[in-house]
Amino acid sequence: MPTQAPQQPDQPHQARNVAESFGTDAERYDRARPPYPEAMVRRITEAAPGPAVLDVGCGTGIEARQFQAAGCTVLGVDPDERMLEVARRSGVEAEAATFEAWDPRGRTFDAVVAGQAWHWVDPVAGAAKAAGVLRPGGPLALFAHVFDAPPAIARAYADVYRRVVPDSPFGGQAPGHSRDIYAAMFAKFADGIREAGGFGEPEQWRFEWERSYTREEWLDLLPTTGALTRLPADRLAEVLDGVGAAIDRLGGGFTVPYLTLAVVARRAGTP
Repeated sequence: MPTQAPQQPDQPHQARNVAESFGTDAERYDRARPPYPEAMVRRITEAAPGPAVLDVGCGTGIEARQFQAAGCTVLGVDPDERMLEVARRSGVEAEAATFEAWDPRGRTFDAVVAGQAWHWVDPVAGAAKAAGVLRPGGPLALFAHVFDAPPAIARAYADVYRRVVPDSPFGGQAPGHSRDIYAAMFAKFADGIREAGGFGEPEQWRFEWERSYTREEWLDLLPTTGALTRLPADRLAEVLDGVGAAIDRLGGGFTVPYLTLAVVARRAGTP
């Protein structure tokens, strides 16, 4: 999450109550969540032997629309019908299922992608399923944003969150550790690909960029993060008030340095 890295259980894909909570306000999710670097989208499409993309955990279709704009045909898979309603309205074809339970019905794809979603998939079973639907040479590309608010805002968030939700498993922690936590998570993704077999050695790609936020934009983003999606309205308002006050003290806005990480492995075989 943006103001502190997520404290994930050892098997986060089993936490279905969190995994399927993001549709609580799907319109906000689609509006507030940032897109992915165009350079990454282009690199994935250039690595694929053809234009057919399967988007795992497609949500509201944020990355699916980016791949469509790059000339791909995209099929999304996501378990949350609330998210898929938004995706379909924006022109994304999508089917409702967890990836592990999804039936490909004999279809194959030139690339399988997952944006900010693979931690909700069993890392070994998911990689094996991807291998089964990928054409030879096609990439499995797993990617996510890593970012923290400025320290003063992150500290304000952690303080108010601990006060409002003292028993939450997300907890309040010192800011600035997101990169370490995500590096460990992506190492698990790569290990799952290796264990599943059927792929070449996973590569890690990195894309650094920045995004500026106003007070309103940051407070619009926060409720789409896993620690807040299930909070009652009164507690959410208290968290947002505390963070908003910290943003006001910084002048009403700030710039966030983003790192978008990707683990990419090609399906074995010759295209």
